[in-house]
Amino acid sequence: MTAGGAFRAAVFDLDGTLVDSESRSDAAWRRVFAARGMASDEALIRSFVGRRGSDVLELLADGVPGHDPAALMAEASAQFHDPGLPPLAPMPGAVDLVRRLGEQGIPLGLVTSAGRRYAESTLVHLGLRGEFTVVVTAEDVQVGKPDPEGYALACRSLGVEAGACVAFEDAPAGVAAVKAAGMYCVAVATTHDPADLAAADRVVADLTEVSWPLAP
Repeated sequence: MTAGGAFRAAVFDLDGTLVDSESRSDAAWRRVFAARGMASDEALIRSFVGRRGSDVLELLADGVPGHDPAALMAEASAQFHDPGLPPLAPMPGAVDLVRRLGEQGIPLGLVTSAGRRYAESTLVHLGLRGEFTVVVTAEDVQVGKPDPEGYALACRSLGVEAGACVAFEDAPAGVAAVKAAGMYCVAVATTHDPADLAAADRVVADLTEVSWPLAP
């Protein structure tokens, strides 16, 4: 944060923060478990939120012993793209907030655990691709959230020190990454209970509650 109290850049997570994809992902994983005759492991599915695919593979190896994690991931990916599942839609207030920041000349970045192809196409779908000058995806980091690498890279790429940058996240792993990077964190309780996001500097129901300039 600058001496005047205003943040000079903003960075957003994608899934669960800008776009409602978690209901689609949850349904996909439920189908995968059902197809194998297993009850859905709700805690395991929730642990996937905010994680890179490679990290989810490790969680699957531990959480679903006796099943090939790569095969499970492939099945979930196929199900995720089934048009019969809930459509991707912007989170409340997301498009408006990003566009307002863009109109004010605030440098914007995106840090996602998803792959670049999905991230780029989703931003296009939301009509927001042109608003982001920096997009950090799973392919751009060696270690995913909750490690701060992605957020630290976004700050460097934006040319703004971490203390002058605010990040918006929806998952505990993302909140941990933001704070470890030295940034101010606003958590949106769109996919997790507010109590799970208590490590953030501020917790809101969704992005409709966020105004700019943002005061800590």
